[in-house]
Amino acid sequence: MAIAWSKKAASMEALSLSPPMSPPVILTQDELKKIAAYKAVEFVESGMVLGLGTGSTAKHAVDRIGDLLRQGKLTNIVGIPTSKKTQEQALSLGIPLSDLDSHPAIDLAIDGADEVDPHLNLVKGRGGSLLREKMVEGACKKFVCIVDESKLVKHLGGSGLALPVEVVPFCWKFTANKLQNLFERSGCVAKLRSDCEGKPFVTDNGNFIIDLYVKEELGDLQVASDAILRIAGVVEHGMFLDMATTVIVAGELGITIKNK
Repeated sequence: MAIAWSKKAASMEALSLSPPMSPPVILTQDELKKIAAYKAVEFVESGMVLGLGTGSTAKHAVDRIGDLLRQGKLTNIVGIPTSKKTQEQALSLGIPLSDLDSHPAIDLAIDGADEVDPHLNLVKGRGGSLLREKMVEGACKKFVCIVDESKLVKHLGGSGLALPVEVVPFCWKFTANKLQNLFERSGCVAKLRSDCEGKPFVTDNGNFIIDLYVKEELGDLQVASDAILRIAGVVEHGMFLDMATTVIVAGELGITIKNK
């Protein structure tokens, strides 16, 4: 009995001396965004004309491009910014900039998204830069979208958050009512976006944004897109349909790359 006990005691002692198991590493949403952004920058090659996105995820990609330029690992890069904010960031990092007038064909654009559906359609523009983003990303040969897994939805509008529409300030209430009535069957509510002071949010182009909140699917997205754009007063909407060629998703289990 003593022998049996001594063996058990020794076993328990060995167990107590073994190092404790490390707790699982839980990454923050911003860390996931950074992982996705750095992965996207692996697509960048020297000599490219790049569309530089706007937002918290795209910011990491622009920072990384600036780092690689400083290190000499990238050369002869030209950036086309999608907002004044990104323009300021890129200039502070020493990234040479141009515009669509001088470079109408873009090799690669990297940008984030607010929603991604299973067909890689996107909602963008909750940061307010949807018009310039769509112009730049519509002119690129390859558009790499970078998101964390929280942005994946079953259908556009499925997050319950805003689907932005940029409109001219003139009679914006009239335009907002038209938009709300257009998607009445989807339970749409149209709201003017406000800034931190409670004043109408003004885009880089001097326009307002009407945020659409829907409870049900919009149906055929191309039909919905065409209907929005036919409303006088609408400048552009935040549905980016069939534009992303690659979506990089960062999650707790790693990176997933989805291609068209």
